[in-house]
Amino acid sequence: MTETISPAAHADVIIIGAGFAGLTAARELRQAGRSVIVLEARDRIGGRTWTDTRLGRPLEMGGTWVHWTQPYVWAEMKRYGIGTVQSPVPETAYWWADGRRHQGDPEQLLNDIDESNRKLMEDSRRYFPEPFSPFANPEITNIDAAPLPKKIAELRVSEYSKDILESFWALNFNGPIDDAAFTQALRWVALTNGDWMVNFEACATFKIQGGTGALITAIAAGTDIRLNTTVLGVEQDDDGVTVRTAAGSVHRGNHVICTLPLGALAGISFVPALPASSRKAVADGQVSKGIKAWIRVEGTLRPFVALGSADWPLNFAQTEYDQEGETILVAFGPDSARLDATDLTQVQAALDLLVPDAEVLDVASHDWRADVFSGETWPMHRPGYLTESLANFQKPQGRLIMAGADYANGWGGFIDGAIESGLEAALTIQKRKVS
Repeated sequence: MTETISPAAHADVIIIGAGFAGLTAARELRQAGRSVIVLEARDRIGGRTWTDTRLGRPLEMGGTWVHWTQPYVWAEMKRYGIGTVQSPVPETAYWWADGRRHQGDPEQLLNDIDESNRKLMEDSRRYFPEPFSPFANPEITNIDAAPLPKKIAELRVSEYSKDILESFWALNFNGPIDDAAFTQALRWVALTNGDWMVNFEACATFKIQGGTGALITAIAAGTDIRLNTTVLGVEQDDDGVTVRTAAGSVHRGNHVICTLPLGALAGISFVPALPASSRKAVADGQVSKGIKAWIRVEGTLRPFVALGSADWPLNFAQTEYDQEGETILVAFGPDSARLDATDLTQVQAALDLLVPDAEVLDVASHDWRADVFSGETWPMHRPGYLTESLANFQKPQGRLIMAGADYANGWGGFIDGAIESGLEAALTIQKRKVS
């Protein structure tokens, strides 16, 4: 039986996923005169960014913070006239180290992290002299197999410093650091010229005015987006690419850009198959398997930051919003399986470890790890991923091109990396003749 493809289901480029990577690529290709269809499994655009109304106000359920050291997202915000909103500056800090809770000035906590973290990150620019070209120094092959805990142990710091450092990196990886790649930590810090404090500022200080939804909506304008369309298969042949969906629809194109995260790629059948190194990376998954929770608490709390033990259900929290005599906190934990965010008793117990006298009223969260369209939070790599898998993900496989924050050269795990990767994918196709 010969399949018939309607004109509405054919385009020069089929893009799988309507997150920042996919919609940036779509805009660039449309502006270059290519026809584009974007297929999105969810009922919304944005991917792992999602501005949703929860706890009585718009909240970012996924990616949130941006920074001027992130050139791609910063340029996009300028393009659309979108500014930033700063998170509250903490006045108090709580942290757990050497078996007990400490309280003091936030500067004291930063200074206590600083000495050991600077030693840990001192070679970031040596190994990544051009941070947006991660393979520039071939010496990375000598260290890419090293897990982060091994490098922390080699510092031979006090238990106090070790506790703080391990929790700090469990926060950054949004997962247990046992299988965290040392090179991933170095890459992040190299992007802020080797200064971990600037990197930390980039991670949790400035939000997009109007939310991530304002920026992704601006980028999406004019693009043909098919929501509620789950892709199950991508098959290449001499004449093009066939994309099949769960609903039985068939789309044909000259090229396909797949922006699914590593954690969701197993849901698609690729013919020909992805390279062996890519399939191994999909099977191994990302380190990130944590939780992000917005917590509404009683009273107007003085702005604070809290860092707990690396293995607590929640190991970080900070104040974000005052709301009619109540306070909304944002909190993170390394393993979503260890905390049921719908159970206020569990959340209260987890928050009690971090912060004294904060009464939980309500919680909002999304389990990105259990979400079949993500399977992870922000991408954080295992040892070996950089040198064994990333280059193959970035290399076009015939008419198939991968894009997204999981495959970025620079700010992998950030909106910036997704936009960068989307631009790269569009440029790759623009350089090819239409076939």
